[in-house]
Amino acid sequence: MSSVVERFLRYVQIDTRSDDRTGTSPSTEKQHNLAKLLAAELKELGIADVTYDTEHCYVYAHIPASEGCENAPALGFIAHMDTSPAVTGENVKPHRVANYDGKNILLNEEQDIWLTTEDFPELLELIGQDLIVTDGTTLLGADDKAGVAEIMGLAEFLMSHSECRHGKISIGFTPDEEIGSGTDYFDIPLFGAKYAYTVDGGALGELEYENFNAAGATVHIYGRNVHPGSAKGKMKNALLIAQELHGLLPVQQNPMYTEGYEGFFHLERLGGIVEEAQAEYIIRDHDRTLFEQKKTLFLDAVHFLNRKYGEGTVVVELEDSYYNMKEKLADHMHLVTLACEAMKELGIEPKVMPIRGGTDGARLTYEGLPCPNLCTGGANYHSRFEYVSVDAMEKTKELLVLLAEKYSAYIAK
Repeated sequence: MSSVVERFLRYVQIDTRSDDRTGTSPSTEKQHNLAKLLAAELKELGIADVTYDTEHCYVYAHIPASEGCENAPALGFIAHMDTSPAVTGENVKPHRVANYDGKNILLNEEQDIWLTTEDFPELLELIGQDLIVTDGTTLLGADDKAGVAEIMGLAEFLMSHSECRHGKISIGFTPDEEIGSGTDYFDIPLFGAKYAYTVDGGALGELEYENFNAAGATVHIYGRNVHPGSAKGKMKNALLIAQELHGLLPVQQNPMYTEGYEGFFHLERLGGIVEEAQAEYIIRDHDRTLFEQKKTLFLDAVHFLNRKYGEGTVVVELEDSYYNMKEKLADHMHLVTLACEAMKELGIEPKVMPIRGGTDGARLTYEGLPCPNLCTGGANYHSRFEYVSVDAMEKTKELLVLLAEKYSAYIAK
């Protein structure tokens, strides 16, 4: 078994779910468990310059430049340690499907849980490859522990192959990316790279330098409870008003019905009682104008309900999370060009596409660290049906090594 796979299987069994309700950084203390391990493993590889931020749970490391490449600007690679709070990451039981034959995969015999080609036809593109899947009761954690393992594989290779010529390599592992807080305390000067790649994408060959503009909306709905036997003209059912709010949003602009550059309103949480209800939404669009229109439409719906039921019935907290990094990367497209060239040299077909989400790289790009996103080989993120291709993980590690070499050569021209 390769070191990348060994590392991945070790990392996914450490529960690192983030939690957007705690208000702390990191949002969960258990993320430190992986951070400590990674810092120790980096030192074991012989990397002298390793920093573990014990307060905010970041890990930074630097691999010195090869002789003669000292003047090349440092190139960085970043992945996040947390996993999504959408599905449990506790007691992950990964297992390997060798030489996948194109048939449905039984994840859990006891509970009769299957990963099917009917639901996930892209599996058929992976016939002959080795896959790592879940037992159908948890997520796997390939998002983004596959990226973490691949970067660790890069570090191991560079530290043991002095013939590989490269500039200074900066490594960064972040917490809380899944809740949009991965860069809140990221120390760009300490990281020390002029350019970087996040390794946080999907299928082999995916390369992204466009992402959604993103906002989050927390909605509080205040009703009035009266005995249902005498409720006529008196009751205000907060749960029904929450349903009414959702009904005012365009039904076709729902994640279930959108793809490519199409944006959406996504209801993530809904709960409450007649007296009071809460709803949490995320709002996304690649186009900044359409993004602003979506936010306006959402607020118009809230204003309509307040006019109908009384001011203060619906209270919304709407806040932007990040923006499309495309406009900031326009002057740094050599990062995309080099990645495409490296993929082709390795026999990988580049698939340049927009991210239907965001990465730490989106915010870092706006903070002055241009940072497109690379593939990891995983799929079905935030799901009990998550899986990763072993072959793609190995190829991605090779891609990172080649990028380190090509970047140094490109700068030297």
